[in-house]
Amino acid sequence: MTTGTARLRSQWSTWVPVVAVIALACAWGRDLSGIAVAIVGLCLIGAVLAAVHHAEVVAHRVGEPFGSLVLAVAVTVIEVGLIVTLMAGGGAKASTYARDTVFAAVMITCNGIVGISVLVGALRNRIAVFNAEGSGGALATVCTLATMTLVVPAFTTGHAGAEFTGDQLAFTAAASLLLYGLFVGVQTVRHRDYFLPVPSDGRESDPDEHAPPPGDRETWWSVGLLILALVAVVGNAKLVSPAIEDTVESAGLPKAVVGVVIALLVLSPETLAAVRAARRDRMQTSLNLAYGSAIASIGLTIPAIALASIWLSGPLVLGVDATHMVLLALTAVVSALTVVPGRATLLQGGVHLVLFAAFVFLSFSP
Repeated sequence: MTTGTARLRSQWSTWVPVVAVIALACAWGRDLSGIAVAIVGLCLIGAVLAAVHHAEVVAHRVGEPFGSLVLAVAVTVIEVGLIVTLMAGGGAKASTYARDTVFAAVMITCNGIVGISVLVGALRNRIAVFNAEGSGGALATVCTLATMTLVVPAFTTGHAGAEFTGDQLAFTAAASLLLYGLFVGVQTVRHRDYFLPVPSDGRESDPDEHAPPPGDRETWWSVGLLILALVAVVGNAKLVSPAIEDTVESAGLPKAVVGVVIALLVLSPETLAAVRAARRDRMQTSLNLAYGSAIASIGLTIPAIALASIWLSGPLVLGVDATHMVLLALTAVVSALTVVPGRATLLQGGVHLVLFAAFVFLSFSP
């Protein structure tokens, strides 16, 4: 065992995911008291912080844009499992769960994560600099996927309500998977340079950027702990969801609030990682995380839900209402104006955060 690995195993980021998974195993399938919910919540927070740490270790080893892709795909794959699990046990009342979670993920990533990252980057260097070609292509993919899966179902006539027919759902799932695969190929192979960080003029040197990458054993150890931490994040989020549902119901709030809160919890590792990248003058990494997570959330969730719908009972409502369509259209326009110049200021960050605040407020008060 190398000294680096031994040191890694003695850190908090090593034992916190283990504790969080143990808490998950002990609490799974049980009615939790208030104290138990609080303990699970603390484990959830610790698992989020550990996931970010290990994602950064892996990212430092494999480099960009592979590092951003690792965290985005890992979180999304486990998130898909969570959605399918909740829909399988929820029956008809869970018919909008996939829609609410995916739409919340788009608004959180494209407005919340992008907004706070631009704000942090602009506060550090006055102007946040990134690659317009890579970010523009990613944004175009997000807008196309979101429109096809969340807007088009509200206008199709083959099925009553905001639902796809079986053939329409199969086509949308195949197209989503194809677009996701195409984006990953462009990001990691054909035009990888479009997704590499663009340093600002006169920036201070980041010591972590020039540190030697971890060895193979440390990297694989972090990969395992990253997966463990993400399982703990999503699993513990599911455990606290009944408490969230009870709170939402007792407060008389819309059912969609549950999807928003759970999406916020599940996407918290990407949020923290994006903010830390922005603080290090790596805005492109922040945008890779934001848009990559949105693309993965749609491109992997919709095909998985389409496949699961073969045995899931109850309707699958994907089309959003008019209010959310307006928010999505405004997000697309504002995002394009932010991305096209390749440079952003505090103003753009503030606009995105106001849009995110509007989404959260209208979720609680539709």
